[in-house]
Amino acid sequence: MAVVYAVCNQKGGVAKTLTAVSLGIGLAREGKKVLLVDIDPQGSLTASLGYQQPDQMEITLADVLGGIIQDDPLPPGRAVLHHGEGVDLVPANIELSGLEVTLVNTMSRETILREYIDFMRDAYDVIILDCMPSLGMLTINALAAADEVLIPVQAQYLSIKGLEQLMRTIAKVKRQINPKLSIRGIVVTMADMRTNYAKEIVELLHSTYDGHIPIFESIIPLSVRAAETSAEGKSIYLHDPSGRVAKAYNALTKEVLAWAGA
Repeated sequence: MAVVYAVCNQKGGVAKTLTAVSLGIGLAREGKKVLLVDIDPQGSLTASLGYQQPDQMEITLADVLGGIIQDDPLPPGRAVLHHGEGVDLVPANIELSGLEVTLVNTMSRETILREYIDFMRDAYDVIILDCMPSLGMLTINALAAADEVLIPVQAQYLSIKGLEQLMRTIAKVKRQINPKLSIRGIVVTMADMRTNYAKEIVELLHSTYDGHIPIFESIIPLSVRAAETSAEGKSIYLHDPSGRVAKAYNALTKEVLAWAGA
């Protein structure tokens, strides 16, 4: 049965989607059966995997969740796409924005996604949910469906300040909707560790959260090559296999496996 990770931060531009893609494909390269689920109406994860026109896709997560809301669910595997790098994908597009509005007036609105994810658990080892950069109803659904949260944090002061609100939201979901939810760890991203500023930010993270929330040792470096991957539609492992970012995400993958006891 799959472990479900929500990759979550309400702040945009923190390499959240890059982390979801790189961890997912990294785990697939280690022999795990992985499903990536795009929960962002912008379709960033979908586009990053080479589906550059998400708004033209026939069946997406919006159709899946709409079917559950209407008590007319699609067959569970109907929306799944098979990617060449060994992962499966449930894509998203702008239709998900309309569905988020619909969710507000839906019974059991926080657990619609969980119903679908629970259907899919037996078919995979790992399911990764790429959340949208907000704390709206779709993100609440992702936290309600997840076992663990991975939090990518850019090596900047404002990113750390924004964590406080995210922690409160996670605590509230755990208390009211999903008692088994836990934080797997914080991933420092887009860090230029040659600078004193980045080193100070990492120290601040440790001094604030050590003993409360795990912080991954693997730090994802700032890199133009990493930013190019979404336009290429392929992972960092193919785009720049010997680069620093690929090595960092490979190390992160091994950390996640080690912490999961796999």
